[in-house]
Amino acid sequence: MGKASAWLKHLRMRRGITIVSQAFFMWKLHQTPFEELTNNIFDVLNKYDTFFTFPTVAYTAKQDVSLIRTIVQNGHEIASHGYKHVRYQFLPKEIQEQDMKTSIETFKKIGINVTGFRAPYNMYNEDTPHLLEKYGFLWDGGIGYKPENRKSNSFFKVKLNNRDSTFTCIPLNLYTDDLLIDVLKLDSEHMSKVFSKVLDHTKSNGGLVMFDLHPIRIGQKKYISSLEKLVEYGTDLGGWFPTVSEAVKYWNKNKTWKHDAPFCGLLTGDIDNFVFFRDYLSRLSD
Repeated sequence: MGKASAWLKHLRMRRGITIVSQAFFMWKLHQTPFEELTNNIFDVLNKYDTFFTFPTVAYTAKQDVSLIRTIVQNGHEIASHGYKHVRYQFLPKEIQEQDMKTSIETFKKIGINVTGFRAPYNMYNEDTPHLLEKYGFLWDGGIGYKPENRKSNSFFKVKLNNRDSTFTCIPLNLYTDDLLIDVLKLDSEHMSKVFSKVLDHTKSNGGLVMFDLHPIRIGQKKYISSLEKLVEYGTDLGGWFPTVSEAVKYWNKNKTWKHDAPFCGLLTGDIDNFVFFRDYLSRLSD
């Protein structure tokens, strides 16, 4: 199956008859310039000395290299989200490898060495972990969304050929922004209550939590306050909010959190598109 076919199959399975309404919703979100969204996020993060990791589609990244470099210059992290936003679960190994390798090469051309990966839709098959190891990734942020993994509160490894993977996997919290906004239709105030409960639970067990908060949603004026309340409450609890790579490296070396923090909060958000029509239509080309 080709990449375009994989994306179309994903739409049929996940969106069904809601494709048109979801497309219109996303189109409305994209009316806000992406730079404005990231600036809104930066304003919050700078206020609390916290950091964000952006798994980014490489094809999208090369459409606005200056914005990608600005993210890194502000101390945040860019991770790979593939070259095209396709569902790896449906792709044979050779096409997955082509997509992953092209994403790495694309980021290198713009001066960014990516050490983390999250597959689009958090969907993998049995070949994907082997490719993550082959290309030397430090961490993966999507395998942890599987139901058997996302309730965990610590880093973990997957088994490859009866041994632990060289890369670290991270549990991904169930309450993503697309679930809270697109599906549950929550406003910013109610999203904040959900995040606060998650943070309370994380502190009580001394572990970590990773959020997936897409900039296209969380950066909007109507939702940005939920990010600020999350970060404000999390830092008041004593949490440490670094980039994912910093957290993984520190934990692997010290087996504790920096500054003896009671827990670690990881703020991530996938950058799938900068503009609506160009970037979505690019998924139809292999």
